Amino acid sequence: MRRTLPPRPVKLFVGMLSSDAALFEACKDLLHEKYGPVDCQSEIISWDFTDHYSAEMGPGLLRRFIFFERLADPGELAGMKTLTNRIEERMAVTADKGVLRRINLDPGYITEAKVVLATTKDYSHRIHIGGNIFAEIALVQKGGRFTPLAHTYPDYRTDEYVRMFSKARELLRESLREKGL
Repeated sequence: MRRTLPPRPVKLFVGMLSSDAALFEACKDLLHEKYGPVDCQSEIISWDFTDHYSAEMGPGLLRRFIFFERLADPGELAGMKTLTNRIEERMAVTADKGVLRRINLDPGYITEAKVVLATTKDYSHRIHIGGNIFAEIALVQKGGRFTPLAHTYPDYRTDEYVRMFSKARELLRESLREKGL
């Protein structure tokens, strides 16, 4: 019988999407309270891959990713998604159309082999990870490069995202080496 081993630590991140860039810093501060300092973040970039969020969050959507310095157990992902959902609710506004999100927060983690995203929606390629939260692999290491899968979101397929996640992967690898893992 094979002995089970604990999972290797991972690098947590959150992808933020909003038409109000000021919300990125506000959410970063709230997430810092739970996950510690950010050691890497993307530039704020224009996001126009779909109009799915425009009715709720308006036009001119922007994207920023933040990556946390502290390595974590991958089992934290479900709780992280639950927390980001609460932050989204806290930042929401009430309007004629009901309660509208002003920011979308998508947590995930990076291992040396993959990028994993958390979601509240089940689908054929997603697995339940607890607390009504599901996860999916968005990118995998293949040939020394992160590569998308058939179900990977269009923005995660871009060279810009692949470079960003590769940089974060290198930070993860440095941290693992420093810890002797």
